[in-house]
Amino acid sequence: MAYTNFIPSVWAESINRELERACVFVEDCNRQYEGAVSKKGDSVHILGIGKPTIKKLERTNASGNIDEAEEVEDNSVILNIEQIRYFNYKVGDIDKAQAVGGLMDALSAETSEGLANEMDKYIADFATDSGVTKLNSAALVATKENVLDILDDAIEKLQENDVNFASGVIVTVSPRFYKLFKQAYIDKNTDNTGDLKNGKVAMYGNVTIKLSNNVCKTEDGTVDNIMIRTKRAIAFVNPLTHTEAYRPEKSFADAVKGYVLFDGKVVRPKEIININVKYA
Repeated sequence: MAYTNFIPSVWAESINRELERACVFVEDCNRQYEGAVSKKGDSVHILGIGKPTIKKLERTNASGNIDEAEEVEDNSVILNIEQIRYFNYKVGDIDKAQAVGGLMDALSAETSEGLANEMDKYIADFATDSGVTKLNSAALVATKENVLDILDDAIEKLQENDVNFASGVIVTVSPRFYKLFKQAYIDKNTDNTGDLKNGKVAMYGNVTIKLSNNVCKTEDGTVDNIMIRTKRAIAFVNPLTHTEAYRPEKSFADAVKGYVLFDGKVVRPKEIININVKYA
């Protein structure tokens, strides 16, 4: 069997653990539906519930009678599981014999990083979903002087949609936007620069700032479509990671191939704003 220490279930578990650490966009999705699917072509019926009308009972209402029970409107979406990404590579017997220890760990880490990147790019593209509102009709030019105003406008728009910030709100920004944000934030908050540790995560009020190279770009790459969203806004499922080892017939080598099955969907469009910006 290929790789004497290869165990498919252990390899798959290792990849999944690494994916949890490597994903940026995927980490902040709603994954409660994952157990409902197991293969390509499966689908999840996600029911959305409207808000009941809260009414006032007047003290002058001596009878205490209330209105007839209302029928709360609902909505639903279907999440089809269609996305597959696979890998298939080999290591020659001679190369393997000459390799320093840790080959399996290194291959697992590289595989996980590549898969995580594919998942994140897929979720990042939901910024341009037809149900997602753009912050501006045309992309604004982001600068050090206005970057915090842009964030404040996006936060305000979410608040106008009655978004519950207690459930967690995240902005995943590009390196160029983060650079402007960091400059502006340090200038205005010199006592709080500790929040910017490692250059990757910051807090702006009660909003978490995250950094990713996978922010969706449009208009020939000149416009960043940065998502500000709740953790309930996008549903994501990754129900299956499959791996197997084999010996290619025409090679003196061990090989590993496998795939991940996943998909996602915007299920609460009012809880996402596309902060569409460009740069001078």
